[in-house]
Amino acid sequence: MKKIWYIFYNFLIIPFLLVMFRVGGIFNAKIKEGIRGRKKLFENLIINLAGLDRKKKMIWFHSSSMGEFEQAKPIIQLIKAQNKVNIIVTFFSPSGYKNSLNYPFADIISYMPFDKPNLVKKFLNFVKPDVVVFMRYDIWPNYIWQLSTRKIPTFIVDATMRKNSKRKLPVSKSFHKSLYKHITKILCVSEEDLLSFKDFNIIEDQLNAVGDTRFDRVYQKSLDAKTRKLFVDNFFEGKKVFVLGSSWESDEDVMLPALLKLLKYDKELLVIIVPHEPTLLHLEKIENTLHKRTKFIRFSFLNNFTDERVIVIDSIGILLTLYYYADAAYVGGSFKQGIHNVLEPAVYGIPVIYGPKIENSREAQMLSELGSGIVIENRKNAYRVLRKIFSDEEYRKKLGGAAQDYVISNVGATQKILSELNTYL
Repeated sequence: MKKIWYIFYNFLIIPFLLVMFRVGGIFNAKIKEGIRGRKKLFENLIINLAGLDRKKKMIWFHSSSMGEFEQAKPIIQLIKAQNKVNIIVTFFSPSGYKNSLNYPFADIISYMPFDKPNLVKKFLNFVKPDVVVFMRYDIWPNYIWQLSTRKIPTFIVDATMRKNSKRKLPVSKSFHKSLYKHITKILCVSEEDLLSFKDFNIIEDQLNAVGDTRFDRVYQKSLDAKTRKLFVDNFFEGKKVFVLGSSWESDEDVMLPALLKLLKYDKELLVIIVPHEPTLLHLEKIENTLHKRTKFIRFSFLNNFTDERVIVIDSIGILLTLYYYADAAYVGGSFKQGIHNVLEPAVYGIPVIYGPKIENSREAQMLSELGSGIVIENRKNAYRVLRKIFSDEEYRKKLGGAAQDYVISNVGATQKILSELNTYL
């Protein structure tokens, strides 16, 4: 069966994907950057490999993009702390590659070569990995087949499989059955995912439910965030702080009217707005909405603060720390294509609010079931929820405590994953 899928994949799918990739590069700057970035991939790889102690084992981590790499970081950091190994990290996307170039726990950061048999063999001949870890779902058939042929232990970590996954459609299911049997171990985030993977006739020894490293990563980052000083001491004394995090215009259309109304009645309330994309145009649109209705100031001008009721964040990379100061938070994306990370505010023990589009986030669904995550549908509903949270301190703390308990109770996946990997390190 492998031979049939090999022919189908390499003579039909790969040529089609490469054509689409090249055409996409004409119109899409991100795809074009990915093509350009791979031109000297092997030259750079040879130079970087020359500086390593090749007596150490080589552990290869692959992530599709930055989000998946965030989940790999706790594992990499723990491996480095406990073992003398070389770590190579690869990405498919330019954003993941660019944003990780200075990551201190990786010895080499590289693009992943395209999944063509000749490029796969060339890459593996150079790198000579002893163990390979694919994060979540970004696995490539020619790499899997070649790693299996070379008997190199290969793991899928933080693996998920929805009951209605498109991978379970008839032709796709047959293909993935053939592919998964070449994986050494699939480490799932939950028992539910493990059971779903069993639909592919995967043997028992290949599967284990160990949890999700996103909880470990968020918890780790929250400890680091507490040491950052974004505001002077006592800045928020006597204030109740609400963070509107990673907001898109569709989130702001619902939340800003509700918040402006609440600001009239609750004089202790201070709102921090963190746009997902703080472009000049987006910032000005937010400020036009606030204009004449409340006093506001941009974060970059905070030295001139004179008790403004709203702070508009015009920089990036500080959202997790801002949640630390909050009494409650809203997580954006949930009126658009899908919600952003709800664990980041939940780890601080505060209520988390979001819109209805949470199908992409099991954590948001779980928080909602626990009652510490609140789904809002419209402006009127948003105002009622906000009024209740900020007028009832006991209620607010109860919701926040449940949110934090959920995060803390799920910390620990990294150590379990390392226990699985240690057999081969």
